[in-house]
Amino acid sequence: MDASSNIVAEIGLLIYPNCQLAAIYGLTDLFRIAGDWPQQKNCTERRPCIRVSHWGSPPDVRQGAANRLVCLWDSYAEQPHDLSYIIAPPSIVMPEDMLQMPAEAEWLTDRHAEGSKICSVCAGAFVLAESGLIDGRRVTTHWAFADLLSRRFPKIDAAAQDMVLDDGDILTAGGILAWTDLGLTLVDRLMGPSAMLATAKFLLIDPPGRQQLPYHTFNPRFDHGDEAIVRVQHHVHAHAADQQSVRDLATVAKLGERTFLRKFTKCTGLRPTQYVQQVRVAKAREMLETTQRPVDQISWQVGYRDPAAFRKVFLRLTGMVPQSYRQRFGVGS
Repeated sequence: MDASSNIVAEIGLLIYPNCQLAAIYGLTDLFRIAGDWPQQKNCTERRPCIRVSHWGSPPDVRQGAANRLVCLWDSYAEQPHDLSYIIAPPSIVMPEDMLQMPAEAEWLTDRHAEGSKICSVCAGAFVLAESGLIDGRRVTTHWAFADLLSRRFPKIDAAAQDMVLDDGDILTAGGILAWTDLGLTLVDRLMGPSAMLATAKFLLIDPPGRQQLPYHTFNPRFDHGDEAIVRVQHHVHAHAADQQSVRDLATVAKLGERTFLRKFTKCTGLRPTQYVQQVRVAKAREMLETTQRPVDQISWQVGYRDPAAFRKVFLRLTGMVPQSYRQRFGVGS
């Protein structure tokens, strides 16, 4: 039997400038393991396998040839290409420092037109965004990059709470190590849940289904240039446990309530009540991670007199109840 008869799909991995090679080689290994490990030792029937190929500019590319991407490596080099999926991996530099990649964007667009499904991981979404293929789509990237992705490509709906979003012909994954989640998602789709679970168990990684919310860190903006709003932000961080109304905060800003509310929302991206909740939950997360204080005591210390209300807000912002969060991230866990 020809080896190619067992190939269920070819997955192309895009190697672009400053991409995370650990993801390239990790995905290559994951897809190989998916075909090898789950099979029974006494099984004589040949199991399906995933073909993997690496794509990028030729090593000896010369000026004028930069728009030509070629296959750099192939697990079944003797077979003609039939790319079912293409993955743009994470970047090892921040999105602000990523180069523009018109050649890679054009290549993704051409392959998508030929029927390939296009995927990205973390900052790989910025490469995918250059192609225009995700305009008008809801996609995910690393939670720390979602705002920049939305600002740079305003037609995109960035949903940073999701680890993997499957939009049929477009799949996007969030964190820098979310290539494991995407890889297992594709194994599940191509080879079934049994092969996916066996691969996850062998690699000692969680099956797909995680969210980014538990990993999200509140990073407020102070560089918007409005001194009155910065003054209120500093006040909120210093007095988060105090009960303060919008009127109280407007007084700190020395502004009318309506003007304050409009300016605060524009500068921070959050309404004052939402901002206070983020600050309080950030302080609660730190206590859950580093102390063994009772949850009800933490609730009181960060400004919630009703522990049930605290648990509700904490669950909404982190995706976990406080006790589960402590079990997962606490230093004594």
